[in-house]
Amino acid sequence: MADLREPSTTTEGPRPPREAVDPRCRQWWLTQWLVAIVIIVVPLVVLGVLIPPARLWLLLPAVIIAVAGLVAALLQPRLSYRIHRWEVTDDAVYSRTGWLWQEWRAAPLSRVQTVDLVRGPLQQRFGLATVTVTTASAKGAVKLEALDADQADELVQRLTVLTEAGSEGRTDRDAT
Repeated sequence: MADLREPSTTTEGPRPPREAVDPRCRQWWLTQWLVAIVIIVVPLVVLGVLIPPARLWLLLPAVIIAVAGLVAALLQPRLSYRIHRWEVTDDAVYSRTGWLWQEWRAAPLSRVQTVDLVRGPLQQRFGLATVTVTTASAKGAVKLEALDADQADELVQRLTVLTEAGSEGRTDRDAT
């Protein structure tokens, strides 16, 4: 489970979150790429075979998409695994995501509105889950993707307890 120590800051800014995503995420991301490539390339190839006058205009993009997609499918999971991090403390949820555009997010628990657990079909196949922490932020929810499913269940329970305790404390202070 996540280390609950307070995140430190340096003169250069906040340190990255401590927790790595589950190693199985590399296979999950690779599978997502392969499914997307197949969904795009197969119809182009079928149409290219069935419509001889448009063969070049359909098969050429199919080849380009397949090659570019396979290169991305081989690179992205490895790079993203090195970058994606997360952490939950008693005060906030932290995440670092991105591949080309990296994003570091911190969501104070006092602003958390909902905590959701999502397990799509591919995530279930790989034993992974996504925890979505919705806040009162214009930027939107903080997503902690590619977590071990059991760890994600525990994290949702922990965040629920932490946010309930925080909201009860705010209510008690507001009433006085």
